[in-house]
Amino acid sequence: MQNPVKVWRVLFALAIIAIALQQLLFSVFMPVIIPWPAELSTSKLAVYTGSAVLILTSAFIFVDGKARPAAIYLGLLFLLLLIIFHIPNQFLNKPEFLGSWANSLKILTLSGCALIIASALPKGNYTTGFGGILPAGKYFLAITMLVFGAEHFIYADFVKNLVPKGLPGHLFWTYLTGAALIAAGLGIILNIKRRLAAQLLGIMILIWFVMLHIPRAMADPHSLNGNEIVSAFEALAFSCGAFTLAALSKTNVIPVTAKLKTKKG
Repeated sequence: MQNPVKVWRVLFALAIIAIALQQLLFSVFMPVIIPWPAELSTSKLAVYTGSAVLILTSAFIFVDGKARPAAIYLGLLFLLLLIIFHIPNQFLNKPEFLGSWANSLKILTLSGCALIIASALPKGNYTTGFGGILPAGKYFLAITMLVFGAEHFIYADFVKNLVPKGLPGHLFWTYLTGAALIAAGLGIILNIKRRLAAQLLGIMILIWFVMLHIPRAMADPHSLNGNEIVSAFEALAFSCGAFTLAALSKTNVIPVTAKLKTKKG
């Protein structure tokens, strides 16, 4: 398990660093990080400080002995940003419009992916005292997949426009991917073929990263402060979290013979 997990954790850290670098480039917090208030989201001092924190914390995820606590702190940071900035911002605008919760759900997922990655790493000699929150990571990921899957049906007329033009049957792919997201979310939450659900989710999002997000980012790298580039790295981060969960679920499976021996003992 160790090599695949290390690959995904490194790619996850790189994705977060890339988002932070985008913030430094445009001197503004990306909406997925801090959407509100405007005075803070556009403050150069706040942007540079916040981006430096993201870069440094993510960089420690590269280091074997420090990766677990760094991932935990990163997950907690994203969760705090959700609570302090995203949720109040939603209720100041249109909380009844499900589509407006996209960035809130995305940062919830980034938090979940960081916690999933921390869960897959050995404790080592350094503990944070926040290990109890780690099991929530998979549920953060799954909740977002359920909501995004539902949105494929609720806002099908919009979502179908995101399907690459070369693919026929845009509405078919919209419904199919929506159903796949819902199935993956349920599989993870209910622990029904969780490893398979996470693997297939990781593969699907990685395909979107290559076929959908990269071309869109290359075609429009500047609009909305490089929003398409940020979306691409968000997708990469989500995929890394799903693949790590699949690897983690594999190691948590207890062989049937071992269960029988435990019961007899």
